[in-house]
Amino acid sequence: MFLLYFKTWRIPVLKICCVHFGYCVFKCVYFSVRHDIACHVTVCSFKMAAEDLPSQFDVVILGTGLTESVIAAACSRVGQSVLHLDRRNYYAGNWASFTFNGLLSWIEEYKNQQKVQITESEQVWRSLIDEGEDVVPLSSVDSSISNLEVFCYASEEEEKEEETKAPLTSCQPVNAETVSEETTGDSTEAQDTVTEPSQSQEEKDSQPISSPADPPVEVEKKITYQKLVKEGRRFNIDLVSKLMYSRGALVDLLIKSNVSRYAEFKNIGHILTCRNGKVEQVPCSRADVFASKQLTVVEKRMLMKFLTFCLDFEQHPEEYQDYTEKPFREFLKNKKLTENLQDFVLHSIAMVTQQTLTEEGLKATQHFLRCLGRYGNTPFLFPLYGLGEIPQCFCRMCAVFGGIYCLRHSVQCLVVDKASNKVKAVIDTRGQKISCSHFVVEDSYIRDEQRQSTAYRQISRAVLITDRSVLPSESDQQISLVTIPPLESSAPAVRMVELCSSSMTCMPGTYLVHLTCSSSGTAQEDLAPVVSELFHVSTIPGEEPSEGAEERSKPAVLWVMYFNMRDTSALDSSSYSLPSNVHVCTGPDGSLGSDCSIKLAESVFHHILPDEEFCPPAPNPEDIIYDGDGPQAEGPGFDESVNTEAEEEGAAHEKNPSTEPAEMDSVADTTPSSEE
Repeated sequence: MFLLYFKTWRIPVLKICCVHFGYCVFKCVYFSVRHDIACHVTVCSFKMAAEDLPSQFDVVILGTGLTESVIAAACSRVGQSVLHLDRRNYYAGNWASFTFNGLLSWIEEYKNQQKVQITESEQVWRSLIDEGEDVVPLSSVDSSISNLEVFCYASEEEEKEEETKAPLTSCQPVNAETVSEETTGDSTEAQDTVTEPSQSQEEKDSQPISSPADPPVEVEKKITYQKLVKEGRRFNIDLVSKLMYSRGALVDLLIKSNVSRYAEFKNIGHILTCRNGKVEQVPCSRADVFASKQLTVVEKRMLMKFLTFCLDFEQHPEEYQDYTEKPFREFLKNKKLTENLQDFVLHSIAMVTQQTLTEEGLKATQHFLRCLGRYGNTPFLFPLYGLGEIPQCFCRMCAVFGGIYCLRHSVQCLVVDKASNKVKAVIDTRGQKISCSHFVVEDSYIRDEQRQSTAYRQISRAVLITDRSVLPSESDQQISLVTIPPLESSAPAVRMVELCSSSMTCMPGTYLVHLTCSSSGTAQEDLAPVVSELFHVSTIPGEEPSEGAEERSKPAVLWVMYFNMRDTSALDSSSYSLPSNVHVCTGPDGSLGSDCSIKLAESVFHHILPDEEFCPPAPNPEDIIYDGDGPQAEGPGFDESVNTEAEEEGAAHEKNPSTEPAEMDSVADTTPSSEE
């Protein structure tokens, strides 16, 4: 048995692992919320002897995305033995969050993967196939990301020392030249040295006087690329941009399963839209509608009447039955809503496309309205430290109930029984044959020859680091959701999520902006026009707009990444030529919420275990009992002897106690000092 203690700047972490037969079993795990730390621990633990994994599991799961992680937690919770693998060196797959430095490494790995031609090797596993067995090889290359482009607009010059001008007081004149800062390594602590030079009375009289209560005057400092790299740990950059509906399937599951205790959340403060190049507040609640300055009195009444109808539209089928097969936009026109109101409802409230049918649009509007007020004035929540925390939360739940995790470890092929046409085992990348009853796999591991169709939808993504918000307000610590209607009739609407530093996703003084839309071209082709419209993009790194220019009022882009992500959410089991006990999980879809992934996870779980409850509530950690029917006894060293025989051996034995440690399966509550 060994103990691993880790400290992060958020919370102290204690992780206890019990080693049996060379593999690592997580008896009870409180992972760091920083996935880079958690990944490092897991990889190192399994690197010791990954070849010695058990040879039999109920369920083997390949990929640690949200859907796979929920299935792993649900299966482990009801007593199934689960082996959870991922070929990557981090959790969450395409749902992952990276520090800025981690994202740069991920980009470098992507570029290297494009240059190297990987050939599938069959020699290792061919010798493990018996008579009456067939194989289904899996892909070792992830092709779900494409068209990745990175541009840096921050100054490339080396970071200069910060200067702070202290206020001058009547009792202590200060010479600004004597103020100095000393910075060592990565420390941000500065020491200010102030001296009082000799001065004549005339010089003292001419010295500016200020009140002692005046705050220090901060010298505005340009954010350079070196600064972004130096503060890279403060960033948590998501590959996929989503929010959580307060009454959505994901929030309901987090509450039901008690997994919500592993994470923290922040309300979305603003719902905005961009009209005629200006960012405006969207009136979506009763208070917003009547307080809006963009709407006329007539428009306010029309919007309130329509939103009230949407809350219980099922009770009035005569209002929309003639439009069930027609686009939602036509229904809005029939309701005599103005163009202004149509854009608000279609793009910012229902968040559907121009082609969406009326009934689907009404359901989306109703869902939005019912989510208002549960946790704030908007329907949405965002997990602190990024969306990548959510898959890890479910991985923690799986680990608590005995799931085994191994990163940088994949499956080469599936072993299929010819008689039943079902998977009976898998062969991992180290040549070990592992039996299983069910196999769950992320879509990116499936080869093209096992698909009925290789025509995929794509999502265009852009990630920006900017220097200020698109809509400055009294509080600069707000998360904003912005919808940008199509710039052209054929172009898709763009969804933008702007994250502030209090969401623990970016360094203070910057904002993290996510842009998402359905692809009609490459991500750069789809999103660069929107970036140019809302932000200042310099032609030379570090260049600032000229005085009086319109660009000066826009936030400046410091760094941007464009990429396309494959959207396979429209596929189902009939889209693959695979055995019946192989369950494929599609990746992130283009919608704002995660309901599609949660519903798929529940469907797969019930296919595997039709008589079991999906993710029943997990007990509190103090109520968990291991390896026995009663409470676990304290180990030796607390004045209690190990057993009754030890008590009968007398004082002689007490003077020479055994030095062999007893096996401990319980978690000791230890709080190491915080790192920062």
